[in-house]
Amino acid sequence: MSDSDSTETAAGGALGRVVGKAKAALGSLTGNDALQREGNLQQAQSDAEQQAEKEKEAAELRLRELSVEEQRAEAAAERDRLRTELEAEDHKERIEDDAARREQEIARAAAQERAAIEKREELQERASDATEAAALHRRAVDAAEIARLEREAKGADYTANVIDPEAK
Repeated sequence: MSDSDSTETAAGGALGRVVGKAKAALGSLTGNDALQREGNLQQAQSDAEQQAEKEKEAAELRLRELSVEEQRAEAAAERDRLRTELEAEDHKERIEDDAARREQEIARAAAQERAAIEKREELQERASDATEAAALHRRAVDAAEIARLEREAKGADYTANVIDPEAK
């Protein structure tokens, strides 16, 4: 390859750097500027490739870190969502328990009130029955008294007729 026909291609990586240094040194010793320039170019390209590889690895590492951070954030959000959901369920259960307890208290109070009403009605009915029985007894006593008085009046009329038959 002549100086004017050189395509100045360079191999990359660590081997490319060593080869580039060798070319640059050989070109400098022999006075071949094209070879020296190709060696320097190969070294620069090798350095650039190594730098690009380091930056690529750093970028991949950062992407993995971001992915881990994103997963942590998602896990934290899911944990918060689940905690909120559990708290909401607990709150709902407490509300339902309170409502059930209130319903039981209302039912108990209503049952007590019904029992008290039934007791009052029973007492009133007993009092009414007692009043009615007393009235019936009083009527019977009065009827017996009327019958006695009527008998006495008939007896007195009879005696009066016997004593004075013309007084009629």
